[in-house]
Amino acid sequence: MSAPAQMESETELVTRAVRELAQRTRFPIAFGGLIDEGVVNVTSIVGNRTHSLDGLRVKPERGLGGRAIMELRPRMTNDYGSSQQITHDYDVYILGEGIRTLLALPIVVGGRPRGVLYAGTWERTPVGGVTTAPAMQVAQSVADELRIRDEVDRRLRAASPGSETVAPRHREELRESFAELRSIAASVEDAELRSRIAQVERRLVTLAEHTATPTTAPIPTIHLSRRETDVLACAALGATNAEIAGQLGLREGTVKAYLGTAMSKLDASTRHAAVAKARRAGILP
Repeated sequence: MSAPAQMESETELVTRAVRELAQRTRFPIAFGGLIDEGVVNVTSIVGNRTHSLDGLRVKPERGLGGRAIMELRPRMTNDYGSSQQITHDYDVYILGEGIRTLLALPIVVGGRPRGVLYAGTWERTPVGGVTTAPAMQVAQSVADELRIRDEVDRRLRAASPGSETVAPRHREELRESFAELRSIAASVEDAELRSRIAQVERRLVTLAEHTATPTTAPIPTIHLSRRETDVLACAALGATNAEIAGQLGLREGTVKAYLGTAMSKLDASTRHAAVAKARRAGILP
């Protein structure tokens, strides 16, 4: 199996989100960052005319972004300099750049703020649902990815606390995590997000390979489709066809068909044998 693609860093994740925010809202300037030691460090800026935003660090409750963090909802002002609804701790940054209209969107994971994305203009511009809806989608996309990374990292730490082998209980957690990611990916329409979820899946499979008992038997190359892998991952946890259909949003007959083709490709007469062969082939953890 080829090595998994290098996953982008959290800073790169924010940079991509900031660029997408500017594209989807058509606001000329966008910036943002994640919380580090209780403060949002703005690490990504696009469309700026000056360097006034460099080094911006936003505390909770301070400024527009700080208010968005505390309230866990988007906040907007179309006249930043005269707004009486926010503190003006960061005027030297925001007004230094000449920003007048500003939208702040908190990145919320598990009910906790993890960062802020901003979009702004140099003129007074009305901001309605047409603008805020796609902006909120960008912030939610970042939150979804951070949530998945947090959960996978938590389970990986639990599964390998300095040991070269994975205990049965922890290996089962790895398998549950893999199946959960397959279910999440099945419900996501964004192809780019599905691709990033697949990178996390490969981390789980790689960990399982590195901690499995070595074998000298040759492993044949087997290619399962995305849906065949989805179904088999759920079956590996003992789910019935009806349960798999509910998890993946498929019809029970469709699940049976995918399971049948997977078993055929794996040359397995039962679903249990198919799961075992898929694990030996590195398809499932």
